[in-house]
Amino acid sequence: MPNPVRLKCIQGLKEGDTFTFERTFSRQETEQFGDLTRDYNPVHYDRRWTDAKGFDGLICHGLLVGSIICEFGGQVGWLATGMDFKFIGPVYFGDTICCTVTLSRIEENGRAEAEATFTNTDGKTVCLARLTGRLPMEPEREILDRMVHEGDPTNKIDGERAYRIDQRLCLKSESVSD
Repeated sequence: MPNPVRLKCIQGLKEGDTFTFERTFSRQETEQFGDLTRDYNPVHYDRRWTDAKGFDGLICHGLLVGSIICEFGGQVGWLATGMDFKFIGPVYFGDTICCTVTLSRIEENGRAEAEATFTNTDGKTVCLARLTGRLPMEPEREILDRMVHEGDPTNKIDGERAYRIDQRLCLKSESVSD
């Protein structure tokens, strides 16, 4: 089963389309992210530091949490031109974060804007983001359609993953047609 987010993109995206992604963050991911980015802020590694800052434990890198939007971008072929994050609350190891991306503006040339809200399992907003970028135009959507029909070999996320698209849960065999 092809990824339902890709299928929605192939059909054509419109203003107001909403996509929801979830991810649980581990200490190992944070350590790997720190190694990749060379961000060794003690707030991610040392309890003495987090205690002094008033946190309840070590926290994940904000940009690691913000990277949930990359799943949306990667599935629809969004070419990012700007990202503006506002980090509101901490994300601790083991927290599951729900990210809802809503397309707020789409121009005829494919330039687009989106808003993202990140909430934890308690329903508290931990991050907000404004995104700008370019959505695939008809020729790219046709290529994406061919890729999906070829089995989408470069996409490691298939239809086995559950997504919410426009508030509907999309699972293995559910269609995303309007």
